[in-house]
Amino acid sequence: MKLFKCQHCGQMIYFENVRCENCGFRLGYLPDNGVMSAVWEDGPSWIAAAADPQDRYRFCANWEAYACNWMLPAGGSHALCAACQHNRKIPDISDPEKHRLWQKLELAKRRLFYGLIKLGLPMPTEEGGDPEPLMFEFLADPAEPNAETKVTTGHANGLITISLAEADDAERERTRTNLGEPYRTLLGHFRHEVGHYYWDRLVRDGGRLDEFRALFGDERRDYAEALKHHYETGAPPGWQNEFVTAYATSHPWEDWAETWAHYLHIVDTLEMAAAFGITVKPEVSDDPDLEASVDFDSYRARHIDVLIETWLPLAYAVNSLNRSMGQPDLYPFVLAPRTIEKLGYIHQVIHAK
Repeated sequence: MKLFKCQHCGQMIYFENVRCENCGFRLGYLPDNGVMSAVWEDGPSWIAAAADPQDRYRFCANWEAYACNWMLPAGGSHALCAACQHNRKIPDISDPEKHRLWQKLELAKRRLFYGLIKLGLPMPTEEGGDPEPLMFEFLADPAEPNAETKVTTGHANGLITISLAEADDAERERTRTNLGEPYRTLLGHFRHEVGHYYWDRLVRDGGRLDEFRALFGDERRDYAEALKHHYETGAPPGWQNEFVTAYATSHPWEDWAETWAHYLHIVDTLEMAAAFGITVKPEVSDDPDLEASVDFDSYRARHIDVLIETWLPLAYAVNSLNRSMGQPDLYPFVLAPRTIEKLGYIHQVIHAK
């Protein structure tokens, strides 16, 4: 993620901002330009300071529901922005609590789409006629407290379902604790599930099955049985030597999706570190492996080594900062050589598309 500033007053602003806290100017994100822009009304449309003054924009229809700050050309046929066009179903937002949770889902989804756009990944919609468009359903559990059927977060044939309960911080933390996970976030869910989608498009449909199986294993293993076995027995001893998370051990599809999510975590966090001009140079060590200057575009890095050699000292530094605040590690994972090899494969597949 980049840093943004208000073109009206120069104040630094966040990706989520809808108004500059310093000067009060309205803000909107222009996905085609990759910038947050100060905007002002011009009749039924808006003028963006970061774009050509002759251009006119309008906010995504979900802006009116306080759930989106993205913009699109005023003369286009779409009411929804480049991210919200991928919604197939949302919860009943006449319910204030469901509305609040949906807003949090949309915020995480926009961060996901920021990265997908930066990487130039295909994002077909239903309107385009693609047989497997990338679509989302955000669903709430049944109202009956004892209902047996709960919404399951997952992916199937291009459709990603996210349970609304995952946007409830207390519920998500309870699930994280019950499953013994070191990390569980909404953005992590989005990046993981979209990894399944891109496995279908880039590996299955990209003629890469043999090379995938050589590195991740044979995905033709019974998936349901593999998950059942994982939840009954847990990860095998020594799993950290080959997998980024314990859940990645359950099945090659999950190994890919977990590694894919971590690749997106690393690339996006490094972009933000570069925007701040961060340099890591511990005073107590002369080990060059613990030093890094984040001074490159992580989304356009040529080789995985550039990313990893910078990420490892940065992760050590931010983990230490978190501990100083009594917080858990920001990145509580170990990247073994085999995991780095898998990350490198994902980097290769993405940039060879």
